[in-house]
Amino acid sequence: MSMSNKLRSHGKGVVVWVLLAMLVLGLGGFGVSNFSGRVQSIGSVGKTEISINDYARALRSGMSAAQAQLGRPLTFAEAKALGLDRQVQAQVFAEAAVSEQARRLGISVGNAEVGRQVQAIRSFQGVDGKFDREVYRMALRQQGYTEAQFETRLRSDVARSILQGAVAGGVKAPEALAAAYTKYVTEKRDIAFAEITKADLTATLPEPSEDELKAWHADHAAEFTKPETREISYVWLTPEMLKDKVQPDEATLRAAYEERKSEFVQPEKRLVDKLVFPTRAEAEAAKQKLDAGTASFSDIAKERGLTLADTDLGEVSKDELGSAGDAVFALTAPGTVGPIDSDLGPALYQMNGILPAEETTFEQAKPDLETEAVMDRARRMVSDMTSGLEDRLASGATLEEMAKETDMQPGHISMAPDTTDGIAAYESFRTAAAKVTEQDFPELGTLEDGGVFALRLDGVTPAALIPFDQVRDKVVASWKAAQLKKLKTDRAEEIVAAVSAGASLADQGLLVSNATGLERSGFVEGAPATLLATAFDTRPGAAAVVAQDEAVFVVVPVKVTEADPQATDTRQVHDVLSTRLEQSMSGDLAELFARASETEAGLTIDSTAINAVQAQMQ
Repeated sequence: MSMSNKLRSHGKGVVVWVLLAMLVLGLGGFGVSNFSGRVQSIGSVGKTEISINDYARALRSGMSAAQAQLGRPLTFAEAKALGLDRQVQAQVFAEAAVSEQARRLGISVGNAEVGRQVQAIRSFQGVDGKFDREVYRMALRQQGYTEAQFETRLRSDVARSILQGAVAGGVKAPEALAAAYTKYVTEKRDIAFAEITKADLTATLPEPSEDELKAWHADHAAEFTKPETREISYVWLTPEMLKDKVQPDEATLRAAYEERKSEFVQPEKRLVDKLVFPTRAEAEAAKQKLDAGTASFSDIAKERGLTLADTDLGEVSKDELGSAGDAVFALTAPGTVGPIDSDLGPALYQMNGILPAEETTFEQAKPDLETEAVMDRARRMVSDMTSGLEDRLASGATLEEMAKETDMQPGHISMAPDTTDGIAAYESFRTAAAKVTEQDFPELGTLEDGGVFALRLDGVTPAALIPFDQVRDKVVASWKAAQLKKLKTDRAEEIVAAVSAGASLADQGLLVSNATGLERSGFVEGAPATLLATAFDTRPGAAAVVAQDEAVFVVVPVKVTEADPQATDTRQVHDVLSTRLEQSMSGDLAELFARASETEAGLTIDSTAINAVQAQMQ
């Protein structure tokens, strides 16, 4: 995420920031307040300091976001390799720069607003949903804050959001830019294209000499090199290996069925769209249009600036529809009912389809329930064994001893970078196998399905060029494929020149295909992915060569069709693009303002303090 995006997200509201901070601290903030000593900040912008605790919190927040995106735990070393530490530093210094400008300009908020913000935070509310001062104090104490410190930070955040809104809010995209962008995006093209095949060549594919083949073998060594192979011995235990030891009883399965009965017994449902109106009069007027057949539900949604995707409720039961349930379920065929009062106002409901009730009996669900129960129990059995297995390995047990004395099963695999069979199908095993050294003692690792493993590196066979005599046939095939592609490309260039001189693709004896009404975001079946982009980058009537892997094509844009700027679809695209441009411009303004503020106020960085915080993250 760029700095501008980070600023933009913080400008949306201080309450959002505080809630996020609370979540991060609540789930993983231990140690954040454990920094001690005379150094209390990692640097400053002007008189606004960035505390070591704030930097630590920002780092943890960034790591949590990265882990959520990657879908796996992330070590700090990995986060640092991704540049997360530098991104967070840029973020906190940019925030400090804007806060410093707000301080210099005298922008602040009163105690009443700070109090309102504090009381709005759910983490500070009691069981009755109201602000609870004791809960507030306890939450701050757990996070290493005093009330004064937290409220000072909150006051600064609100002031910063006010200034950011003044700097970057209300930006309008220039109409000329939005119109040009819309024209570019909505343009369509008709094209003619042809693949150059071996039959289309005017030159003959030559036969290579032995010297040419040996030279090709040497010049393209990577193609004929056997990769490094790591010889790995391992033991492993998976839930699948233990499933035969598990036999769930009938009572357990019936309890699981009852617990998940909502999955197996589905009530009757309807496919429904809902359109809310500001007033009942407007809703009634829209219903009259529908009844008269002068407008469709989609038409009325468009009039209100919505699409059917915005109004779609999906599959809903009678209870889920609330007050509209009886009326909607009374329909025996697709139709519209309303206006009916809803939580958001008077609404029309369009019923698009009837989904009958579905029931899966216990006997029908039993095989699946049994499989799930068996695997769940097997996973817990593996988990229960983990501590004992770790103790054995820590005591010096070899893999061979583990295989004899426990339920773990032995194995051996030759691991190359592309090995993915057997135990190598697990990413965690591949990662461990790539890192292990011959000096490492076996340690217990976990597999994605709840299994465990331990491994040992027995040896490494370095990457080596396979002798020419052993791969001669592959060398011949590689040489001929390259020569054939060159001849195809040469022929394609000849055709491009001929088209430029006024000839057509058909004049060249090619099998020509045509495609019409193509958009930039579309695709051409049976052609390289880059063919369409090339067609849009090529002047109409001219030809261009498109090569991908072994295939070579020639493409000619035949016709350009510009969208009607006043058409509804075009206006919708225009509005979306205008919004994106405005968001981008707003983000750029926020970033430039933060940089200028840093320059004006002066920036100091304490590398020692930064390193100390990061050391706590290891």
